[in-house]
Amino acid sequence: MPLTARIRTRDGWAVSHAVVTVTDATGTQVLRAGTDTEGAVRDATGLAPGAYTVVVTAVGYAPAAASAIVTASGKAEIGTVTLARQGGTELPPPGPWTVDPAHSSVAAVARHLGISSVRGRFTDFSAALEIAPDDVAGSRVEAVIRAASIDTGNGMRDAHLRSADFLDVERYPEITYRSTGLTEAGSDRWTVRGELTMRGVVRPVDLDLSYLGTGPDPWGGTRAAFRATAELRREDFAMNYNQVLQAGIAAIGTTLRVELDVQAVRGASLPAA
Repeated sequence: MPLTARIRTRDGWAVSHAVVTVTDATGTQVLRAGTDTEGAVRDATGLAPGAYTVVVTAVGYAPAAASAIVTASGKAEIGTVTLARQGGTELPPPGPWTVDPAHSSVAAVARHLGISSVRGRFTDFSAALEIAPDDVAGSRVEAVIRAASIDTGNGMRDAHLRSADFLDVERYPEITYRSTGLTEAGSDRWTVRGELTMRGVVRPVDLDLSYLGTGPDPWGGTRAAFRATAELRREDFAMNYNQVLQAGIAAIGTTLRVELDVQAVRGASLPAA
């Protein structure tokens, strides 16, 4: 019977780029095989009865070892071998993911009068992610936000934010973000380096990203959840307008805190409604 094994992540996803190496009791390599697209090894070469050591390696994962016994009947089923991301950080399965705007939010918070905060959100946006299969650092994200969709719950304030004093949506209808790199920042956190374009100005902006998990949705798809934050200075994007009160306090703070809560659906596009 040929050797069979299944290689999975802790979340149960197939690892399609793993290599399985089998050595006998003397330490001699007797088999080396790669996994298929389903994370499976089905090697047609039979093994002699005896005890074997199986080592599974894959780029971006910590190696894992398992024991296997080949019986006189030739049975050599290793079963499932689970790989953990190096550093303990898991990510969704590789490939394209599309952000679902209906279950995501793009918000910004600014200080107001020095004593409270004003929260706004953009209601019209799209984004796509590409999780790299081998080196996670090669993963990418691109997003487009329609600037005129800003909503703070106050029509007069929203009209001012759309004006040339702030977003200048007539001249610059879109805000875009494109990642340039990804580095691990903790057991479940990543730093996304990228470039934000707003009001025609391009600035480097880092996102502090947390991966919240992956699971099935009620519509037959697979979803991944993320949360990300960033700090922006208005003056970096030529938004210098401010009103100074008699007490010397600026009406609007000079920094913005960006808060992203994202659900992404596995695939290059959203499923049809």
